[in-house]
Amino acid sequence: MIRTARFLFLLATALVGYSCAVNPVTGNRELMLMSEEQEIALGKQSDPAIIAQYGLYQDETLQKFISDKGQQMAKISHRPNLPYEFKIVDSPVVNAFALPGGYIYFTRGIMAHFNNEAEFAGVLGHEIGHVTARHSAKQYSKQQVAQVLLVGGMLVSPEFAQFGNEAQQGLGLLFLKFGRENESESDKLGVEYSTEIGYDAKEMAGFFETLNRLSQESGAGEIPTFLSTHPHPADRFDKVQRMATQVQSKSGKSNYRVGRDSYLQMVDGLVYGEDPRQGYTEDYVFYHPELKFQFPYPSGWKLHNSPTQVQVVPENGKALLVFTLSSKPDLESAAKEIVDNFKLTVKESKKTTVNSFPALTFVAQQVTESQSISLQSYLIKKDQYIYVFMGLAGTSDFSSYQSTLVNSMVNFKNLTDQRKINVKPQRVWVKTVPRNMALSDALAYFKVPGEDHNQVAILNGMNLNDQLQQGSAIKILGK
Repeated sequence: MIRTARFLFLLATALVGYSCAVNPVTGNRELMLMSEEQEIALGKQSDPAIIAQYGLYQDETLQKFISDKGQQMAKISHRPNLPYEFKIVDSPVVNAFALPGGYIYFTRGIMAHFNNEAEFAGVLGHEIGHVTARHSAKQYSKQQVAQVLLVGGMLVSPEFAQFGNEAQQGLGLLFLKFGRENESESDKLGVEYSTEIGYDAKEMAGFFETLNRLSQESGAGEIPTFLSTHPHPADRFDKVQRMATQVQSKSGKSNYRVGRDSYLQMVDGLVYGEDPRQGYTEDYVFYHPELKFQFPYPSGWKLHNSPTQVQVVPENGKALLVFTLSSKPDLESAAKEIVDNFKLTVKESKKTTVNSFPALTFVAQQVTESQSISLQSYLIKKDQYIYVFMGLAGTSDFSSYQSTLVNSMVNFKNLTDQRKINVKPQRVWVKTVPRNMALSDALAYFKVPGEDHNQVAILNGMNLNDQLQQGSAIKILGK
């Protein structure tokens, strides 16, 4: 117990030593256990994982726009010397997020829902605000303090130590979101920064209305959206309007930029929703039209597709099917990499074929102090690629899932159906209204299906009964 007390005293002393930091935005001294160098390093280290998870959206015009505006705003921010990077990731989810050190990401999904440059600029300033006010670094500091207390508890109570991993995971979830105080501060900074570079910050408030409507339409989502990663006070619209009015009155400027037509021109042709060229599902079959393969997956299981892998799980979460590519040149070295990386013990292995493709399959086990997992893998050589299936379950459940997992693997085959290959993504198209009419009439005029009218109204930040003037531009969806 004496050693434990001494350890905790030393930890507490170290925390106090690092806690004397001045916030660049507020000027207040606050607990801070992450240096600016560590912030930059964390962002730089995390960036490849973000890109691997979502992929970059290939649009030079939009990418140049977000980079130019981002760098312009970064220069007038409270931390102009950070190595900021601004990227559009290839995800249909409506979100924007920032990593410590100045790495800021917008999804193509959120870019589709902005209706002018000023809306974008407000959210851009909001995300830069998270960086300049060091919100992520503060979360990290809180988490480290909590972990110190956790370590102390584990030292004092051996019975608690067995729950250490679970408790640390819980702490990670606890500090995942920014609190409302941080969000309000970032809203204020978004207003200030966007006003400073000449945009009408009141438009930012209007975008929160779009987010509210999206939330009401979709209900509780299964993937992160702006409102799930950014707590949303009910009065956010009014607060941002008031802040914008106050900041504009003090700035002495006038003629703030909105940039509706210029923005709509940039998003004309933007991919909307899931892009089937990157893989899609129909009737529990996964198709990849670019690489021309397909495989079935179990009925009722949920599939998540990312640029680096496909994951399929049953509702009870007791099994997992992973499909990915190997960087190795042959089946044997690809299998060895899996065994070495996951520290597996191979139980059986053999060469085989899958629908005429050379293949290697093996069954293995991973045993740790807390659990035992069994794995069935098939590695398949097609064209210049080696495709990898890994089916996992707890060893006690593995026999119940093995045949189901193998069924997906052995039914991997060429995709030859041209109807499946020649699929096209839905895109945002900008149209000019031919005469004065309501939005609902304009959508009918452009042959937008009736069931899509409300979705397209939200996409435009309008209501269906809003009146449009001849020559005005609106967004529709089509292929």
